[in-house]
Amino acid sequence: QVQLVESGGGLVQAGGSLRLSCAASRSIFSINVMGWYRQAPGKQRELVATSARGGSPNYADSVKGRFTISRDNAKNTVYLQMNSLKTEDTAVYYCYTLGVWGQGTQVTVSS
Repeated sequence: QVQLVESGGGLVQAGGSLRLSCAASRSIFSINVMGWYRQAPGKQRELVATSARGGSPNYADSVKGRFTISRDNAKNTVYLQMNSLKTEDTAVYYCYTLGVWGQGTQVTVSS
């Protein structure tokens, strides 16, 4: 079973950027879909972006044009590059694949 560890969260001003990383405990080469989700206080967990092996990435409408998901199979890592951050992007961000969740990393965007 794969284990996932997220990193890269933090406090940033609106308009700034962060890059999240999700390191897997084993090769992700054969894993079809890996994704990023987020959960804001008092809200349900929601999909942010998914990366499908050999396919196009999928993004929530709220992050299209600002966030980019990518995967580095050599490093067993999936990234989420977040630009033009907004206060409404504040949430705990989780990596997900094969029924497994990471522990999450907090992203806080200040105005």
